[in-house]
Amino acid sequence: MFHEVLIADGWAVGYNEVPVDGVDAGGVAGADLLIVLGGPCGAYEGAAYPWLVPEIEAIRARVAAGEPTLGICLGAQLIAAALGARVYAGGAGHEIGWGPVLLTGPARAGPLAVLDGVPVMHWHGDTFDLPDGATLLASTQAYRNQAFGVGSHVLGLQFHAEVGGSGIEHWLIGQAGAVDLCAMREGARVHGAAAGRAGAAMLRVWLSRATAGA
Repeated sequence: MFHEVLIADGWAVGYNEVPVDGVDAGGVAGADLLIVLGGPCGAYEGAAYPWLVPEIEAIRARVAAGEPTLGICLGAQLIAAALGARVYAGGAGHEIGWGPVLLTGPARAGPLAVLDGVPVMHWHGDTFDLPDGATLLASTQAYRNQAFGVGSHVLGLQFHAEVGGSGIEHWLIGQAGAVDLCAMREGARVHGAAAGRAGAAMLRVWLSRATAGA
């Protein structure tokens, strides 16, 4: 859904599929905006997925340069790792389904305010420590660190604010027996439209602040 928002707002969008394409460090450094998306591996699995190591290094350099960077799920974990925080398997197990996040005080004065009370999609089993210098923005009962910000240019989201009511079947392919497919579909039907509107509004507010000095 974020793709459609960015296109509508005049952004030229390109994709770098790191496991296949490798890490384009120059592209990461030179992009006006970097969105690091999710995946099934862990940020700590560099031995099994060696492309994670240069990806984290490229993210570290970009964040240090103050460039707008958004991470979603694994992307947020990779940003946390790039900032020196520990990423690890969560003790509460997998958090999968639709539910609201609990916003902190700073979040209520920022882009995430539009998510207050809006169920969003969760799909993760890993978590991370809050990086030094980062501000905690959201939590759930299962996992404290659900969103964080660094200044106005970095935002990490453990949950999937980019997911709206459409496209849920792409998430469910191959997941029979792993998740409650009916519950996920019903959650998308009931909450997807509101989640999509709130996610789009959050992205636009964050972008306006993250790129204000560009």
